[in-house]
Amino acid sequence: MTDIKIKIENLYKIFGPKPKSVLQRVKDGMSKQDLLEQHGHVLGLKDINIDIPAQGISVIMGLSGSGKSTLIRHINRLIEPTAGKMIVDGDDVLAMSKNKLIDFRRHKASMVFQKFGLHVHRTVAENVAYGLVVQGTPLKKAKEQSHKWLDRVGLAGFEEHYPSQLSGGMQQRVGLARALATDAEILLMDEAFSALDPLIRTDMQDVLLDLQEELHKTIVFITHDLDEALRIGDTIAILRDGAVIQQGDPQDIIMHPNDDYIVDFIQDINRGRVIRLRTLMSEGTAINGLALNQNMVLEEALPLVADTAEKACNVVDDANNILGSIDLNQVITGLARPKVETNPENRYR
Repeated sequence: MTDIKIKIENLYKIFGPKPKSVLQRVKDGMSKQDLLEQHGHVLGLKDINIDIPAQGISVIMGLSGSGKSTLIRHINRLIEPTAGKMIVDGDDVLAMSKNKLIDFRRHKASMVFQKFGLHVHRTVAENVAYGLVVQGTPLKKAKEQSHKWLDRVGLAGFEEHYPSQLSGGMQQRVGLARALATDAEILLMDEAFSALDPLIRTDMQDVLLDLQEELHKTIVFITHDLDEALRIGDTIAILRDGAVIQQGDPQDIIMHPNDDYIVDFIQDINRGRVIRLRTLMSEGTAINGLALNQNMVLEEALPLVADTAEKACNVVDDANNILGSIDLNQVITGLARPKVETNPENRYR
């Protein structure tokens, strides 16, 4: 069973002069629009319950105004909640004293921002070393560590440059190196790559995935881009109007969307490049024939399965143990967009 690093329980955030006075109305079901029109308060988060596994990448996504950035800022308490709990390794962050919270931010959770957040008057190396210096690390050692992490993110040789001399993608690499340098167990990434051009964005995703394969941080990644979420996320939670609409394994969300909102959200993805054989295979069923890895996507598998005499293949794990099999009909069905029957009254529009 996967250990839970962060447990978010019954979290509410209401913006306005007297949020506590309208909390019960929200709990009783008052909508975001009615709360604004009738009471002049804005609903940020509504009864959020999310378990974030240790050492994985958990993506929280949604459209603008869904509450995703508000949510991540509760984890390190940059925003105070109206109600709820934020448990990290058994400790409620929302109940921490000022000193304990400072220690938590310095040592436990680092943050990477969308706009990089670099000090323009400091060199690249000084920016990366900044968190270490705040922790109390001697300057010489902090600079040595900063050079190490700059090398890891592909910026060796740029240590004495200033942020203004770097491209957007390079600046974000500096931000990532700075967050990693403190050796925090938790990495909070708020729309970290969304300001980058598509090719640079993909490159940064590669950098993150490569580092994560070695470092095994607990990463909470905020994005509005479904392709990005599906590419990097071990788990995904989708928000709308401050509430969680669906959460779980990315493959399961694609194959079993909860409602029309999720269906519309995922309709434009290339399913052939996202869905993996393990999602569609018949477990425990073996045939005499070709074996394909469980993580192969349908686009790669389709011609291979179609080329076999049996129109089917075994599905194996990384050690070539047979997990099951998949046939051509299953692959073709997996490529089709799912149809979900929902109550017309529950349409989100």
